[in-house]
Parts: sequence; C-alpha cells; structure tokens
Amino acid sequence: MDEPPSPHELTHQPADVGPDQAGDLGPEPGYAPLVARHPFPQFVRRADLTAKAALFLMLVLALIAPDLGNMEGKGAGLRAIAYPMMAFAIPIVWYVWWRERASFPWLADLLVTITCFSDILGNRLDLYDAIWWFDDWMHFMNNGMLVGAIILLTLHRSATLGAVLERALAFGVTAALTWELAEYFAFISKSSELQLAYTDTLGDLTLGTMGSITAAVIIHASWQRGRIVGSAPHLDHLGHQTVER
Repeated sequence: MDEPPSPHELTHQPADVGPDQAGDLGPEPGYAPLVARHPFPQFVRRADLTAKAALFLMLVLALIAPDLGNMEGKGAGLRAIAYPMMAFAIPIVWYVWWRERASFPWLADLLVTITCFSDILGNRLDLYDAIWWFDDWMHFMNNGMLVGAIILLTLHRSATLGAVLERALAFGVTAALTWELAEYFAFISKSSELQLAYTDTLGDLTLGTMGSITAAVIIHASWQRGRIVGSAPHLDHLGHQTVER
C-alpha cells in the first residue's frame, strides 16, 4: 500500500492525461502548472511587513535630515536607492514570475529586509560609533542573512552541503566585496578613515565570508532535520522530480 504524500511534497494531476499516467510530473507540454503552497508562521509575515514599513520611514528621515539619523557623510542617498530595491526585489520577482505556482517566500524576504533595516537602525541609534564591535557584527550577520536568503531562494532542501557552501561563497564573497566598494566610493574615500581603510576592508571581507559559511551550515543542518522545508515553495518541483527518477 502506498504511503500518503508528505504535506510538503507536490501533488497534482497532468492536464490532459488520466490518473494512471500521473507518475511523470515533469514540465512537459500538456501538464498543469506546478503549484506549491505552504503555510508560514504569522510572526514571520508580521516581522517582514513591520521591518519594511520601518525601513521606509527611516530612509525618508535619513534623506530629509541625515544629521538626525546619524547618516550625514555615510552615503544616505545611496542607501535610499539601494535598500528599497533590495527590500522589494523578492516581492516583485514573486509577483511577476512565481505567484501562480508558489506561495510567498516569507523567510527569505525577511532576511533581506532585516539586512537593510538593521543597518539603518544601527546608524539611527549611533551604534556604529557607540559600540566598537558593532560594525564587525553587522558585516558578519548581514552578509550571512543575505546569503541565507539566496540559498533559500535558489537551492532545494535536498542539496548537498558542498553545493550549499559553494553557493554561499560564490554569492557571499561577491556581496561583501560589492559592499566594500560601495562604502569606499560613497564616503570612505572622502573621510578621515581613508588611512585605515585597507585593514578595515580586509577584516570586513573576512567577517562577511565567515558569516556566509555560517549561514550555509545552519541552513543545511536545518534541512537535514526537516526544518524550514517550506521556505522556497517555487523549488518544490525539483525535489519531487528527483524522487520520481
């Protein structure tokens, strides 16, 4: 007797074939679109939406009065452009390409939003200057969260640890380098920190890489334990096709 399907596995019938031919669920012509819907905790949704709203308000404040938000001379204009683009990239991609076949990837979107929000909040509370290790912590955590989002969005939970680490390093090191270049051209090249920039940049790149590896290990370990399995519903068909083969 066949076992009932897992609640996290895809179950659908082809559009033009009978039930006895439903074994092959590949994307061949004549098959109904793959649809994956997974419930996600309400607190993740609320945290994501709250962080987006707070990010928007703080960015407006940083543009209107950069001195009040401790953003003067720290690339407030660049952040005001880049952060909304990052925070709303996943919703736009989901709405245009994924909404007909998958529920919204709330966890990945929250990780990206928190990355932007935490940086603005840290500047707003003057934590970068008040706490000597805060900048190091942010490079480690924010790079890790961005890498976590990319892993959840682009890899199926059946991926090997090697594949997850490869994706983490490919994106994480690139993201860390891009951030350092943006910092340099936005404000470091014009500030008194220029003399210490080389040492600081090497440290930030190292911390970003460590954060990337940490995120990869945590996510893979969570997948192995059957957790966060519904975080990327648009990739569910990959695992189902692997089982079928």
